Amino acid sequence: MGSDCGVWFGKYVLCIFNFLFFILGTIVLGTGIWLAVDKASLIALLKMVESEHIDQFTQPQVIEQMAYVLIAIGGIMFLMSFLGYCGAIRESRCMLSTYGVFMILLLVAEIVAGGLAAFYKETARNESKSFLQSTITKFYNTAEHTDAVTLMWNQMMTTFGCCGVVDYRDFEASPSWMASKGNRTIPEACCRLKDIKNLIPEDDFCVTNPSEANSFFKKGCYEAFTEWIILHREIIIGVLAGVGLIHILAIFLAFCLCKSFAKYHGMRL
Repeated sequence: MGSDCGVWFGKYVLCIFNFLFFILGTIVLGTGIWLAVDKASLIALLKMVESEHIDQFTQPQVIEQMAYVLIAIGGIMFLMSFLGYCGAIRESRCMLSTYGVFMILLLVAEIVAGGLAAFYKETARNESKSFLQSTITKFYNTAEHTDAVTLMWNQMMTTFGCCGVVDYRDFEASPSWMASKGNRTIPEACCRLKDIKNLIPEDDFCVTNPSEANSFFKKGCYEAFTEWIILHREIIIGVLAGVGLIHILAIFLAFCLCKSFAKYHGMRL
């Protein structure tokens, strides 16, 4: 009796867990496909920008790259959760075994990726900085109605109180910024603002004569984000540990149910 209750409990815990991830994976996959096929209509639906400025907003190729990343993540979540849910609800040892093996491979890949990132820390840091710098160089502009990358950078700089990747000089590599900056030294988003939504600085001379008192022009966003991670490291570690435990629990339940279903169906025969 106790064994049957344990199998029943494990079966429905795995079903609920994978059903939730199935829904989430479907949403991520669908959003990625929609963004890849017709990003303008998705952004119009979300009302992120005014309709007449959608073409400019969606112009950067980064939007398409993000769509493919969402498709890959959503596809993996969809497939894994489908196998786990159907395998548990239909008591299919084949599907559960496949699900368990995929989950082990995914866990190993996560551990290897984390190990490589830690071992090649300097390389990972330099590559991250290079990628972020390339987004400024290729896309950052000062037009009234900006694209998604410029909006992302403005949002990041106002949120974290920073300027560029390393400092304000990163913007000098952007042709769009250099061509339209006029007598400005830094973008408005690097200043201490009194109106964040409209990027209005507290000090009117901030953009032409920045200082540590009226701006964050010497503090890069990479440094600011690193400080944020260190400040919230306990929460981040807790979340990662929780995800890891859930991952291991799913693997454990999958193989335990395989064994239990084998005994149960064997007894019925």
